[in-house]
Amino acid sequence: MLYNRRNFLRSGGAFLALPFLHSLQARAATKPPAPSKKLVLMYVPNGLVRRCFFPGEENGESPGFVGGFNADKLKDAMRNKRPPGIYPLELTSTLRPLAEHAKDVTLVTGLDRSYKNGQDVHAQGASCYLTSVSPEQASVRGLRYPQGRSLDQVIADKVGPGTAFRSLEISCNGFKGDKEDMYFDNISWYGTDKKAPSIRDPRKLYERLFMADGQRQHLRNVTDLVMADARDLQLRINHEDRETVSEFMEMIRAIEVRMQRMESIVSTTRMEIPANEVVPRGEYIRLMGDLMILALQMGLTNVCTFMVGPERWDAPMLYEGVFGQPVQHHGMSHNQKGDGYKELQKIDLFHVQQYAYLISRMKSVREADGSSLLDNSIFTYGAGLGDGATHQYFDLPLVVAGTSQNALKQGRSIQCKPGTLNSNMWLTIANLMGLELPSYADSDGTISQLWT
Repeated sequence: MLYNRRNFLRSGGAFLALPFLHSLQARAATKPPAPSKKLVLMYVPNGLVRRCFFPGEENGESPGFVGGFNADKLKDAMRNKRPPGIYPLELTSTLRPLAEHAKDVTLVTGLDRSYKNGQDVHAQGASCYLTSVSPEQASVRGLRYPQGRSLDQVIADKVGPGTAFRSLEISCNGFKGDKEDMYFDNISWYGTDKKAPSIRDPRKLYERLFMADGQRQHLRNVTDLVMADARDLQLRINHEDRETVSEFMEMIRAIEVRMQRMESIVSTTRMEIPANEVVPRGEYIRLMGDLMILALQMGLTNVCTFMVGPERWDAPMLYEGVFGQPVQHHGMSHNQKGDGYKELQKIDLFHVQQYAYLISRMKSVREADGSSLLDNSIFTYGAGLGDGATHQYFDLPLVVAGTSQNALKQGRSIQCKPGTLNSNMWLTIANLMGLELPSYADSDGTISQLWT
């Protein structure tokens, strides 16, 4: 029997997909299957400290609070002044956690998002991030809103069929209840006002990925569950693949232990607000990210959105190792004058550290042909607001990792010409993922500098 990525170890109705095993493929005397392309879109809320993120702005003055979309009055003054072009990658103070991945990422600056006054700035930042324009704006301007679907869903229509989950939506929002409406906490949409609901709870994500036939039985010890079948498999594979199986089992078991620890933290936290709002943010984000990477590794999905947190929700969150007590990210984003930006930048650094961790994990996963998971992926990191204090919709931050099977040239910084629409970037990514779209939302071209 040929074991490949879609063979499963089964026991008690649950299943786990094994990583690719080269020795069994060699016995079958067949060529390894070509890896599929993957897309991960990571979103951070509440903008960032732009002077610490964008090259050339480190000594600039931090802006004061500007409400609504009044940032358009500051566009000329605040816009990055670098001439358009391709530059060597400069890791500013916020981007320094990416140092070991400098050859794997590209910083893209100068992207603008169309906007429409009326909808809350944070709600529009999140809900329109992957659609680029709101349905109302598209109607007023006569634009073809792409079936009301966000970029990830449009791409999933192409690359999702044949996988267990055509798309996977994940949010590291620890709130049990909704403090804001759906526009603040969703970037993925099946259609206009039809959200693709994100999974927030690690246990629910785990059960969704690793339970078969709708069974909801808790897998308390995955290693014990599958090892009876794995022992027989171990006799058929070489030493290297035995190590692969062992590492895979240990990784699954480690995730189980981490979930139990997080559940213990939640159960012993006493607060008037929902307890799991103050679980350690880094541990929570990395756990959800590891589950996502397992899903990609095992071929369960090829398209993921990953929200680091919701927009504007004024509630304390615990950034372990950064602050001694939970802090309010949104409130801090409005206080950047003087030295206020220094505290807020700590959160920006924290988020980039989580991105760097997930890049490392994707680089470590080997595909059937020996390439890495990151080699076959496009993995973006960005925000729907360029700066949290001014709510600006221009100069949106974006980092692109991965090469999408050698289609992207990395290790650079691309400064787009003023007024370049972020929908141009989404069209470029759609093309890189194999879609032959002439346009996307209000796009008027592509970011051709990304291509090799």
